[in-house]
Amino acid sequence: MARKAISNERYRLVGTYERLRKALLDENDSSKLDKALSYWVLPTDRRLPIAFLDQQLRHLLNQPLEDLMGTSGVGQKKILGFYDLLKRAVKASSTDIPFGLSSQEPKKRTPKSKTEGGFDPTIVSEALWATWCETVRRFDVGSEKLGRLAPTLQALPTVIWQTQLDEYVDLSLADIRSLKTHGEKRVHAILEVFCTVHEAISTVTLNENVDIVIQPRFIPPLSRWILQTIDQPELPAAEVLHQKIIEPLIAQIHIDLGKQIGDLVASRLSLDPNASSVKQYADKMNVTRARVYQLLEDCGRVMEVRWPEGRWLLTPLATKFGSSPPDTIGLLHGMVDLFFPAERPKMDKTDFDQADGIEIGTTNGLTDE
Repeated sequence: MARKAISNERYRLVGTYERLRKALLDENDSSKLDKALSYWVLPTDRRLPIAFLDQQLRHLLNQPLEDLMGTSGVGQKKILGFYDLLKRAVKASSTDIPFGLSSQEPKKRTPKSKTEGGFDPTIVSEALWATWCETVRRFDVGSEKLGRLAPTLQALPTVIWQTQLDEYVDLSLADIRSLKTHGEKRVHAILEVFCTVHEAISTVTLNENVDIVIQPRFIPPLSRWILQTIDQPELPAAEVLHQKIIEPLIAQIHIDLGKQIGDLVASRLSLDPNASSVKQYADKMNVTRARVYQLLEDCGRVMEVRWPEGRWLLTPLATKFGSSPPDTIGLLHGMVDLFFPAERPKMDKTDFDQADGIEIGTTNGLTDE
């Protein structure tokens, strides 16, 4: 009975191999057959046939199963891992399989945005990465910056906020991981940006008369409102200004810098006359005023990468409506100075401690003391 079971098992192994082999060779896709087997490996894979990973798929498929199983270190479990990679290669060109993953793999492992439950970098293979890079090339968005398109800047190191997608689009995952300072945390953040871009535009049909613009979602409503407002005879009331511009910007700061800084900005630009001052907020956070100002400076860095054009949209408002009521124009100037500050020498802790307070505005919630 044992001999028969072994025979039946070997028969199934041979049958599976021949089906996968035929499917790939009949497809005759050189771009697929000339790739190394490692192209379809996921970080979570186990039982991998290490001896096969650097070999071209074409070379492996030209060998009978007996020869493959005769390779040193390759037993039945490694052959089953080999079959998993072949199945991914077979499914890679199927349009009904998201991102080229096998339909046999759990749906929960499909990459998702953070709003859908969290991005999973452990399922990203070289094949999947190549698909995302091809999307970036096809839609010519390589000049976009990682920080502009990231789902959140909290996961993206500040040193690569201004890095363009083009810096990575011609590299393999192995190449990226070999770069200096590119540990898994940084690589995962980069992967999430590329995944986000791919999901946003991969299904768009290009048309010679229509173009697409990829940008953070909070920008279009703000831009439209500003362009409409600049044609009006007077600046809307402070309450409207707060609702239409400041609140969306504060919401973005919560996304990019977290709740602590988001709440600080909300207090800083509050219409409430009893809102905490910088000194009170510093006492509440048990930090110096210098540290509070450093946290506020991060808002300008966020907008510098997220919405740099916002500076040139908001400046005409402040210029045209300079004679508006003090509370309204003060709120506008305070917002611009916070999110789009003019370049100025950095002040150290001593400067802040000696200063009586640097007024960013004169409206309620904007004073330092």
